[in-house]
Amino acid sequence: MELQTLTYLTVGITFAIYIGIAIWSRASSTSEFYIAGGHVPPLANGLATAADWMSAASFISMAGIVSYMGRDGSVYLMGWTGGYVLLALLIAPYLRDFGKFTVPDFIGDRYYSQFARMVAVFCAIFVSFTYVAGQMRGVGVVFSRFLEVDINLGVIIGMGIVFFYAVLGGMKGITYTQVAQYCVLIFAYMVPAVFISILMTGNIIPQLGFGSELTEANGGGYLLDRLDGLHEELGFTAYTDSVRSSLDVLFITGALIMGTAGLPHVIIRFFTVPSVRAARKSAGYALLFIAILYTTAPAIAAFARTNLINTVSNAEYSEMPGWFSTWENTGLISFEDKNNDGRIQYLADPEVNELTVDRDIIVLANPEIAQLPNWVIALVAAGGLAAALSTAAGLLLVISTAISHDLLKRNLMPDISEKQELLFARIAIFFAVCVAGYFGINPPGFVAQVVAFAFGLAASSFFPAIVLGIFSTRMNREGAVSGMIAGILFTACYIIYFKFINPAIDNADNWWLGISPEGIGTVGMLLNFAVALLVCRFTAEPPANVKAMVLDIRVPGRPGQD
Repeated sequence: MELQTLTYLTVGITFAIYIGIAIWSRASSTSEFYIAGGHVPPLANGLATAADWMSAASFISMAGIVSYMGRDGSVYLMGWTGGYVLLALLIAPYLRDFGKFTVPDFIGDRYYSQFARMVAVFCAIFVSFTYVAGQMRGVGVVFSRFLEVDINLGVIIGMGIVFFYAVLGGMKGITYTQVAQYCVLIFAYMVPAVFISILMTGNIIPQLGFGSELTEANGGGYLLDRLDGLHEELGFTAYTDSVRSSLDVLFITGALIMGTAGLPHVIIRFFTVPSVRAARKSAGYALLFIAILYTTAPAIAAFARTNLINTVSNAEYSEMPGWFSTWENTGLISFEDKNNDGRIQYLADPEVNELTVDRDIIVLANPEIAQLPNWVIALVAAGGLAAALSTAAGLLLVISTAISHDLLKRNLMPDISEKQELLFARIAIFFAVCVAGYFGINPPGFVAQVVAFAFGLAASSFFPAIVLGIFSTRMNREGAVSGMIAGILFTACYIIYFKFINPAIDNADNWWLGISPEGIGTVGMLLNFAVALLVCRFTAEPPANVKAMVLDIRVPGRPGQD
């Protein structure tokens, strides 16, 4: 069967499954819409959390950025996995014990302030829209290549699918749809990885193939040694060397770790289980499911980079395989024959380099470069869409909940009925989908980079407020609000200046202390902590009932925790 037919069939079947699940699990109350009624089993929630967590950045872009940056790309692996461990152990169980629908709900009640709630609502919406831009971009990339439609049209199709099952099912529909999406995306990620590992190293386990010797047909020698040699021949930095400063690596990793622990769309997943013990179990399951993909990503990155260089470097353009021209049609690969010799010069020097490759395609193109069967390529397309749509749905629900529950019900319109609140939630999703689609069509960067900005914003705004809210009885509303405003304003201004106002100077020579926009969230987080702790020292202590509530959250063995 032809690739195009197989792709339409595979993607169509998965979309039908998602829509069917949404119809079966449609929400009829605000509790079901916001937190799936709080009755999701730990295993199902672990699968859904993994799908929610492993976005287009994880599936499509993470291996791509590791593939192109080599050792420097490992900050994303360390930051995202380390952050999830921090979230699971330090934050999720306590927030579940608090028993609210949303992170702004926690901020508003813990800091006994409607203004604090409004600041948290703004932060949640700002972070979520930044994050969802990367997901919609991922949807467009997959559609443009495998369904051969324009990227913008692909984004619009993805918007329609997400809108349908998010509006109909809310968190209940999204949860069980994400269970199916995890199964699709992990199968789609692992099958080509296993195939390519066998072809290149003879090892069936990609994680072991990453450290194995290549077969004679692939040039022999250890994979990473071979890749280092190929890089150096083309003028690139050795794959296993770093060009980033150690300080920048530290700060990017910190921003990703703390940002993970402050992401509202991941935190909200732990409100959907029936108890604190179930929250801990689901966190453990999710970590296991996430680890399967994250330990495979470095192997895929190295396999793909080796195959790409061997295929395109100094090759006759007229003799390139069919996948090359197909990707050229999407605009994600471009060749400019600068010396008119008909050969592709893929070199580090931009003056003579003739090939431009968008790093977001490396996972998607990898099966074609390795000449795997068409059904594997179609499966990867379905997996990429599953990853992007699962996270997009979770983020859109956070935006919807922030508007309908935290802004309207808890602040501006407290007398609305549950039915009206549910209607406003669905209307909010419609507008959120439209805005997300705009950012998907006009993205501020490649997928993993956009997502890194979202993590920095989350680290600089939510993480200190949540940690201090759980572990400090002295932290008051003045301190928390001042810290959140200072942290997110500093981080956002730094990112906006270097990425949009003056992108021409976006380089290490002009960054403050050599810290990149991707890592500035760590500085914003430290600023948040400093401002919050300083302000709370010179302002009134929280009320006694708030202090008692904080202590109550941390007492183990209370009723409802088992």
